[in-house]
Amino acid sequence: MKAKSAVLSSKRPPPAAKPANGKRRATARLPAPERRAQIQSKAFEFFSEYGLTAQTRALAEACGVSQRLLYSAFPNKAALINAVYEAEIAGPFKAIWFVQLRDRNVPLAERLKKFYGEYYDTILTRRWLRLFLYASLAEVEIAPTYIAAIIGTLLQTIVEEAAFDCGREVPADPALVQEIGWTLHGNISHLAIRRHIYANSSGMEVKDVIALHVNAFLAIVPTVLAPKREEAK
Repeated sequence: MKAKSAVLSSKRPPPAAKPANGKRRATARLPAPERRAQIQSKAFEFFSEYGLTAQTRALAEACGVSQRLLYSAFPNKAALINAVYEAEIAGPFKAIWFVQLRDRNVPLAERLKKFYGEYYDTILTRRWLRLFLYASLAEVEIAPTYIAAIIGTLLQTIVEEAAFDCGREVPADPALVQEIGWTLHGNISHLAIRRHIYANSSGMEVKDVIALHVNAFLAIVPTVLAPKREEAK
């Protein structure tokens, strides 16, 4: 599994300090589920720093295990990457967020600000973003899978709630619905990239920037959605 970019493909992580034999023995003595979880957690750290193209020897050293022990927990690198995706990329997303976003007893602006505040803190961390971007450059299916499995439903929910809130129709074209949703979600995602990856900050508090984007989105929605049919008549 190699990146198309020659620069990324040639990147090598710095030599990892070999773990003490005692540490390796301790890892080896762990029950299999705990050992697997420990390797998975260390792999998440390693992949987020050095990408997905590094050799398994360096990965095993970073995880504090031998290559043999690494392969006893995961049959191949692809299986380890998939486990990292399930636990570290998709895993932190909370199903309760969909319930809260659809709770029309709470003002929509409040729902969106609360959700994106929690999403920013829980999901859009430096480590999560780095792995997500590395995986995209390496053409691993992490980003497309996450967008299809989670973000597609999130964008649909946001646009449906925004349409209901301002008395407008939800577009029949799913592609249009997604693009309208991205006008908010993309801004919040890029905010995290600017802060965590570019090390760029305007000095404003994150919660205030999120509120700014939410308010702008809700102001724009009525201008891009058609009135309900009965109102149009």
